[in-house]
Amino acid sequence: MNQTARASGARVLGLKELVAMGVGGMIGGGIFSVLGLAVGITGHATPLAFAIGSLIALAAGYSYIRLALTFRTDGASYSYLAHAFSHQPHIAGVAGWTVILGYVGTLALYAFTFGAYGGDLLGVAGNPLMRMALSVAVLLFFLMINLHGTRTSGWTEDLVVYTKIALLAIFAVAGFTTIRPDYLTPVIDKGVPSIFMAGALIFVAFEGFQLITNAVSETRDPDRNIPRGIYLSIIITSIIYILLAIVGIGNLPIPDLIKAEEYALAAAAKPVLGQAGTVLVGIAALLATSSAINATIFGASRMMAEMASDKIMPPVMARYSKRGVPYIAVGVLTASGLAFTLLGGLTVIAAFSSMTFLIVSIMVSVANLRLLEQTRANPALIWLGLALMGVTVLLLTIHLWLHDFKTLLAIAGLYAVVIVVETLVNWQKDTSSSA
Repeated sequence: MNQTARASGARVLGLKELVAMGVGGMIGGGIFSVLGLAVGITGHATPLAFAIGSLIALAAGYSYIRLALTFRTDGASYSYLAHAFSHQPHIAGVAGWTVILGYVGTLALYAFTFGAYGGDLLGVAGNPLMRMALSVAVLLFFLMINLHGTRTSGWTEDLVVYTKIALLAIFAVAGFTTIRPDYLTPVIDKGVPSIFMAGALIFVAFEGFQLITNAVSETRDPDRNIPRGIYLSIIITSIIYILLAIVGIGNLPIPDLIKAEEYALAAAAKPVLGQAGTVLVGIAALLATSSAINATIFGASRMMAEMASDKIMPPVMARYSKRGVPYIAVGVLTASGLAFTLLGGLTVIAAFSSMTFLIVSIMVSVANLRLLEQTRANPALIWLGLALMGVTVLLLTIHLWLHDFKTLLAIAGLYAVVIVVETLVNWQKDTSSSA
């Protein structure tokens, strides 16, 4: 818990803010960024891939909820693993560093998409300098918002997220009136395994619900609002994703969606509402990525501060401002996301982030199993989630091995870096303790 919350007991986030945080985190990295990637893997079955992703998120969400209400800490997945593997701190440390790197990757994804759509709206699509400038600008803006404090962050998230949902609803309703049924069939045109492979690759589109558990210390009535916030945000997001995937595929041929890549939804909007549709989706994309950046900086920085208080990260990350903001963590996280968005590519970022949060969700579910006496969770539900996530990770690995081996190597390299860094930090901590 941050220092201000400890001192004053302030809890400023209600159900509305939690749902906004979860939906904001998910949609920002979702339909706008990865629709084209999903269509390239599973074709007409893309709506089913998003449905698979939602089932995985709900299964993982169950363990996050039980653990969040048992161990009420901003450290979220890191703290849960630290409790479950208290005699093996290296496991929690590696997992914590991996999650933070995953958040850096998603920040890069959101900022990249913001810059791409912003450049398109300004009429300079494909201009890398403009895309980079807009990416930098949005990250710096939400750096300032988060440094201002929790209440400002929560209020901003409400405004952005609910406006975004309204714009997407307009597009979805209009899009259903122009769907061409022949564009939607055959439903399963690339095989059943491809649905799970696409669902795994786009799981980054659902990772935002985890941010809610980072705010448990600042939530009013957490026993009631944390479960509702997580489940509602996943369900709302899933409905939006599935409807928009249907509208996208039903209004534009598959090859055109694949070619559009991160512009896939904007390209699909043109046959529906003409240039106005492209502008509407572009604005929604800017709002979506903005709210995702805001939510990610808020939640991930608090996890970094919690890890720093346990000396898993440099202790300086645990410094709080008078407003109760872990300002060093916020700054480092934003700077890292800035570097990643200027250097990374869409496929690598999406695949790495999805694989990361799938693996971490598996580890959190295992932690829930180890702590059943405390969490009082239903083991059957945990095992069901583990089976679903395990199969999905395996299929994603197979897909990358067969079709994008360089990306698989890049992901393995990033994990190796995490292990090395965590080992060095752990060694330094042990050295300092024995001195």
